[in-house]
This record gives sequence, C-alpha cells and structure tokens, in this order.
Amino acid sequence: MAGNSFGTLFKLSSFGESHGVAIGGVIDGCPAGLEIDLLFIQSELDRRKPGQSHITTQRKESDTVEFLSGIFEGKTTGAPIGFVIKNEDQKPKDYVHLKDTFRPSHADFTYEHKYGLRDYRGGGRSSARETACRIVAGAIAKLFLKKQNISVNAFVKQVGEIKLEKTFTDLDLSKIESSIVRCPDETTSSKMISYIEEIKKQGDTVGGVIQCVIQNAPIGLGEPVFDKLHAVLGHAMLNINAVKGFEIGSGFDSVHYKGSELNDLFVASENKNAAIQTKTNNSGGIQGGISNGMPIYFNVAFKPVATIMQKQASVNKQGEAVELEGKGRHDPCVLPRAVPIVESMAALVIADFLLLARCNRV
Repeated sequence: MAGNSFGTLFKLSSFGESHGVAIGGVIDGCPAGLEIDLLFIQSELDRRKPGQSHITTQRKESDTVEFLSGIFEGKTTGAPIGFVIKNEDQKPKDYVHLKDTFRPSHADFTYEHKYGLRDYRGGGRSSARETACRIVAGAIAKLFLKKQNISVNAFVKQVGEIKLEKTFTDLDLSKIESSIVRCPDETTSSKMISYIEEIKKQGDTVGGVIQCVIQNAPIGLGEPVFDKLHAVLGHAMLNINAVKGFEIGSGFDSVHYKGSELNDLFVASENKNAAIQTKTNNSGGIQGGISNGMPIYFNVAFKPVATIMQKQASVNKQGEAVELEGKGRHDPCVLPRAVPIVESMAALVIADFLLLARCNRV
C-alpha cells in the first residue's frame, strides 16, 4: 500500500488501523533545536479526540501520544521523530456483521477490489482515526511556525444550510474553542448545535464547511508550476476523510464577477514588514501559486458521515442484496473534530514550504 507519507522536507509517514493495537508515525525533516511543548501537543490531540461533547462520537480514547525518538532534553535533535498512540477502546465486534458486506459511500468496496482483502474493523486503514497522527505532526509544525510568528486557525463556517455570513476579519478567532461546534459566532454556533442534535435524533448525519486562515505567512512560499501553494494546500485538504471540496480565496464565487471587480489592486502596505499589499484579498493570499503576504484563507467542504443509524440497501461480496443499519459509535457531524485536522494539514504544508524556501536563494 503506497501513499502513506505527506510532505517533501517536513514529512509525515503514518501507520496503524482504527481497531489495531496502535496508530503512529514518523516525522522526518524537522529542524534540530525546536523546543517541544508536550502539553500543547496533547491539547491539540484533545481537540480531535472522540467523546469530547454530546455531538461527537462517544468512543473513549485518551489519544495519549508517546514519543520514541528524535527528541532529547525537550528539543528536537534533527533525527526522525517516532511516536505511537495506543488504541484503548477497541470494539471490533461492532463490525463483524460487515465482514462480507459493503457499506454505502465507504471505502469497503474499493479497498476489497484493490487489495483483495480489507480490515473491516471500523474501516481499518481508511478510518479517520488515522488523522490523530496528522495532529501530532501538525502540532510540531505549529510550534515551528510559532517561531516565525505564523498562526493557523480554522473554524466551522457552515453546517447543512446554516451558514456563518461574517468574514474571518469580523470574527474573534480566540472564541473558536468556546463553542463545542467550533464556530466563533455565538448565535450561529447555537443554531448549528441545535441542528446537529436534531440530525442525531433522526439517526442521520450532516456535512458542512470549515474555513482556515493562515496569518503572517511571508511572501514567496510556493513554487510556480506543479507545486503551487494553493495546489498543495488543496492536496492536503482533499486527503482528509470526508472532504469533497476545496476553494481558495473567492473560490467558486469568482465566476460571478468581472476582472475589473475581482482583481486585487496593489497599494502601499500598512504592515511594517512589507512595502506593498493588496487592497482586497480575493486571491486568498496566493498569486501565481506563491504567497503574497496577505492572509491565506480557504474553505474545505465535508460530506455527511457515511455511517448512519438508518436502514440502507447494499450488497455483499457475492453481489446479493442485503440491508444494513449502522452500529457502533459515530459522529452525526464530523466538522467539530475536523477543525484541528484542517489546521494540522495546513501547518504541515506551510512548514514544508518554509524549509523549501531556504533552498531558493543563496
């Protein structure tokens, strides 16, 4: 099975299955001498872990990370950083009934066809449990970015048809964690929570949109042809479970405007770190695939979780018609727990491009 690594210089390779002994990874390319804040890393994992509120899955995992290498006396050594997270609340019996059956909109059928077998316990390798590994790597990337004064913040912008109409510039992003749905606007947050509660009672699921904002990224990140910054960010986001869409800046709304209306005009900068900025930021902080010094922002669309507590028609390995109903513990809406995953993948991309930028000039 290929495709288990992400990044060029700052690289994560992950391993493990949903109901196996453990998940974990190896982070390669992290510069030596970076101070590692273990409490911060664990707090990031706590933002993603199951059972954190009544609108998330009730699987009980502490998601405690154990580092095996690459850290000495509280600092990175430059060597590969190995880590594991034990799976403590395994319930593979919840999935025995799926051994020979394909769940609608899951990876069951494609994995079976591609590899000739699959781990049916919670989806095995295809499970979103693997994303805890990305949180660990992303937290270390965030510590690296913090030294450069770069911040990465994501929040829930939409759940179903309930949409936060304010732009990120009008929001207090420090309020993201005060909401269990991770929406920084109190009124919209309450509506979202009520809707998710209603959906959960119906045994159904709902999707939505997460917006991510990267502030203080320097000018010049990204490569102009096949490794455009927004292209790699899109690659990172579309590798997250349940993601079905990505747009940078004005995104799909761009088609409604003329060039004279959408162009970001250059003006003298109000920022002491740059002489020039753009009057508007419809480009989302990236032009020609390269960061221009403005805030980078993008939207990530998540589909409803595929496992629902309702009966659905499907087929088994023999192609015979069967009827399925979800069992076990699942999120009615994945967005609240996906916020730190989006941040982590964004942080990995920016950290990688910061290191690559060092190679571009003498």
